[in-house]
Amino acid sequence: MITAAQTLLAQGVAASIPSPTISFIEIGPLRIHFYALCIITGIIVATLWTNHRLTKRGAEPWVVIDIALIAVPLAIITARIYHVLTHWGFYFGEGANPLSALFIWEGGIAIYGALIGGAVGAWLGCRWTGIRFWTFADALAPGLLLAQAIGRFGNWFNQELFGLPTDLPWGLEIDSDNAAFPAGLEPGTLFHPTFLYEVIWNTLGVLVIVWVGRRFRLQWGRLFGVYLVWYSAGRIVWESIRIDPSEIILGLRTNVWAAIIGVVIGLAIIVAQARRHPGYEPSPYVPGREWSPEGAVQSQNTDDFVDVSDPTTTEATANATSTVATK
Repeated sequence: MITAAQTLLAQGVAASIPSPTISFIEIGPLRIHFYALCIITGIIVATLWTNHRLTKRGAEPWVVIDIALIAVPLAIITARIYHVLTHWGFYFGEGANPLSALFIWEGGIAIYGALIGGAVGAWLGCRWTGIRFWTFADALAPGLLLAQAIGRFGNWFNQELFGLPTDLPWGLEIDSDNAAFPAGLEPGTLFHPTFLYEVIWNTLGVLVIVWVGRRFRLQWGRLFGVYLVWYSAGRIVWESIRIDPSEIILGLRTNVWAAIIGVVIGLAIIVAQARRHPGYEPSPYVPGREWSPEGAVQSQNTDDFVDVSDPTTTEATANATSTVATK
C-alpha cells in the first residue's frame, strides 16, 4: 500500500530538476568536459560584450584581446589556487591525492580568486594598452556577471555545489552514488539548486547594471562597484545554504566572508570614486596614450574624445579640432 509520504515524495521528484546524466563527451582520445565548455563560453561572451562597450567609448576595436591575454590566464590560475586553499583537506588531507589539485577540469574554481587574479591581469593589460583601468572595469561589469551565470551551469553538469535538502518542487536531483551526495541521506533526496538561484540572480543583475549604467552614467569604476555589491550580496545567501565542504572561520564559510568583503569593497569604490571624480571620464585612454579612429579627432590640449560624426557635436568644436591629424 502506498503511503501518503511516498505519494508526496513521488510528486516532488516528478516536479524536480533532474541533473544531467553525463558531464563530458569523448571525441577519440579527447575528453571534453561540459564544465570547461561553460567556462569558455562565459569568457567568450564577456570578451565580445566588453569589446563592444569599450569600442562605443572610443577605444580601439579588440584592444580587449590584449588585456584578456594577461587577465584570463591569471584569473583561472588564482581561481584554482583560491579553491584549493579553501578546501585544503580535500586535496591534502588523509587519503587525498595531492595531484588532484591540478585537475581543474573536474571542477573547483573560485570566483573571488578569479577576481583577484583577473584584476591584477587587467591592471597589467591596461598599463600595456593605455586603457584606463576603471574604464575597462566598468565596460567588463555586465559581461562578467553574465559569464558567471553561464559558468554556473558547469556545476549543474558536475552535480556539485548544491544546497540543503528541500521538498520544494524545484528541488535538484543528485545521483545517490555521486561523491558529493551527503552520507546518511535517503536516495531521491532533493536539494536546493543553488546553481540555478545564482544564474537567475546574476542574469537579473546584468539587467540592473546595464540600466544603472545608462540611467546614471556611472564611470570611474563605480559601475564595477555596483557589480561587486550585487553579486556579493547574492553570494552571501547562496553560500549560506550550500553544503559542500568548506573552511569555516568564526562560524562562517570562507566564501561568505569573501562575499561580505566584496560588498564592502564595492561600496567603497562607489563612494570613493564619486568623491574623487565628480565628472565624466574624458577618454577611455590615459593621457598621452590616446587612439584616434578615422572620423574622430583628439584635442591637443586635453584628452577629450570628440566624434565629429556625432550630430550633437557643435560645429565650433569640430572646427577647433579639425587641424589635428588622425590615423
